[in-house]
Amino acid sequence: MKLSKYLLQVVLALCPFLDGFWKMFYKLNCMVGLGSYIADLHRYKCKQKALKNDFAIDWRCLLPFIYEKSEEAGAIPHHYFIQDLWAAQKVYASKVSQHYDFGSRLDGFISHCLIFCNVTMIDIRPLHRQIEGLSFMEGDITCLSAIPDNSIGSLSSLHAVEHIGLGRYGDTIDPEGYRKAIHEIKRVLQPGGNLYFSVPVGRQKLYFNAHRVFDPTKIREFFLPLCLIEFSFIDDDNHLVQHADIHLLKQSDYACGLFHFTK
Repeated sequence: MKLSKYLLQVVLALCPFLDGFWKMFYKLNCMVGLGSYIADLHRYKCKQKALKNDFAIDWRCLLPFIYEKSEEAGAIPHHYFIQDLWAAQKVYASKVSQHYDFGSRLDGFISHCLIFCNVTMIDIRPLHRQIEGLSFMEGDITCLSAIPDNSIGSLSSLHAVEHIGLGRYGDTIDPEGYRKAIHEIKRVLQPGGNLYFSVPVGRQKLYFNAHRVFDPTKIREFFLPLCLIEFSFIDDDNHLVQHADIHLLKQSDYACGLFHFTK
């Protein structure tokens, strides 16, 4: 990873409120967007005055968005959009009526699955809302004593295990947290069950306290004796490569490995 890109990530992690400003200046459209906003403001004011409709401009209520005109029709979050579709399609194809998940995104993968099956979501943080079809268990993925061995037939954990043990989400500091989480995932998966799993992959390293990046071949070893049905990945440029050679990613900076295992 280039030093400038890394330093930018550090600054935005420490000061997330700067992200909007960075986008404007990075795209070199701040002044263009501001000029367009002022022109649109003037055009609207003139047309509204002639029409005398209900929505007049109130100078106390200006809220400028000045760079979205130059963006594409839909922003795709790095890894998550593609990853969530990949996993949700697999759960849908399996035709299960009940799926379990450890730590994935509620507003992405889990919401996709709720369209066609019930989901039990397990997370170390609380969830204070009721959603139809969703059951919630607050728990630590490194110690799932409430869940019996070999009891879950359809299970996922997407972009979550790389955080375990780093304290980012209120979990206990534990350098071996990811190993304990993987052990618990293997323990609760039932024979013949399906596991959909993802983590950042590439040159193995730790970005404390954000995440780990794993050598993808190590992930396959950690999950033995489970059988790897499919390995796909999202590359550094956010493109999906399906049914890939697991050795291709050893020199990536921050790819996303997509693993389909069965027990």
